[in-house]
Amino acid sequence: MTATRERPNRTRLASGPGLLLVWLYGVMVVGAVSRSAYQIATEFDRAPLAYTLSALAGVVYGFITYTLVRGGEKARRAALVCCAAELVGVLTVGTWTLVEPSAFPDATVWSDYGMGYLFIPVLLPLTAVYWLRRSRAQEPAA
Repeated sequence: MTATRERPNRTRLASGPGLLLVWLYGVMVVGAVSRSAYQIATEFDRAPLAYTLSALAGVVYGFITYTLVRGGEKARRAALVCCAAELVGVLTVGTWTLVEPSAFPDATVWSDYGMGYLFIPVLLPLTAVYWLRRSRAQEPAA
């Protein structure tokens, strides 16, 4: 007989609409990280705050993508916290770029609430929070 390891019963977060969230967050990881890596490597002295914030956004997107794929209650809670922090970041930076444009000589992923990314940076955490809360409510009773 072959011994099998039992996998813990994890809530699948990357199913249904969650799969679309994984895909969108994955695209945002690539966009934010590649853009900020290039900008940091070639012109960091031009807008260090903007480029650092874009890199931070990429890291946050990466972590959320990982937690959605991983699944489970701990991952769901971690993703929920990160999505809330992401939303606060988007709203803060978005407002900051409108109120004090001179603070950002170049745009970040979150500038103008993500206008350069079709407002996906502000819509994505709202959608993700909704999905993560809904996925918890739909969990079958143990």
